[in-house]
Amino acid sequence: MFEVLVESKPKKQRTAGQLLVSVVVHALVITGAVVATKGAAEVVRERLEDTTLVFLEPPKPEQPPEQPPPDAIVSANPPPKGFQTVVAVQDIPTEIPPINLNERFDPKDFTGTGVQGGVAVGVVGGSGPVTGDTYLEAQVDDPPDLISAGPRRYPPVLERAGIGGSVTAEFVIDTTGHPEAAEFRVINSTNPAFNEPAKEMIMKSVFRPGKVRGQAVRVRVQQRVSFNP
Repeated sequence: MFEVLVESKPKKQRTAGQLLVSVVVHALVITGAVVATKGAAEVVRERLEDTTLVFLEPPKPEQPPEQPPPDAIVSANPPPKGFQTVVAVQDIPTEIPPINLNERFDPKDFTGTGVQGGVAVGVVGGSGPVTGDTYLEAQVDDPPDLISAGPRRYPPVLERAGIGGSVTAEFVIDTTGHPEAAEFRVINSTNPAFNEPAKEMIMKSVFRPGKVRGQAVRVRVQQRVSFNP
């Protein structure tokens, strides 16, 4: 159908000038490629030749902190100088308590100077805990005895609902017959709403302190406070 295709026609022949320019351009491109490749090869060779060995020191085990001697702990954290608080008796006892002629009143414990709850022989500005021997009820000759109970505040919501319950608490009675707030903890409670009223009642109660060989001591006791609507 067609004797000669369009693309089959012979193209125009290049001149000598065009051929020379083409040869020069190709020569420059080849030369640049060779130079660039040679520089890259040298850089790679230099990096491969850097075979310096570096040894890392293993981590040292942590040394436990040195414990200061007991003398340093006592001197750095002395007990605070303080006083005992006198709480007014809510209910006047009808029975006359027995008189102990061996018991002595120390006015230094009630001077009001220092931190409340501290000791008379403490250090001014001390922040350490107030230390002292604490006995159990079974270990003392005369266990603590309740003289005056604090007011009992019934939770209004539970009182209107007619809900009763009880709280069993553990606390320490000091040598003056007053409970220590720092040693108070609830052992058992039928309702959490009774915990705070029970603590208020116990903290405002006054006890006859426990004694060992006629000397008043700190005694750890357990007390059950009942709430009946």
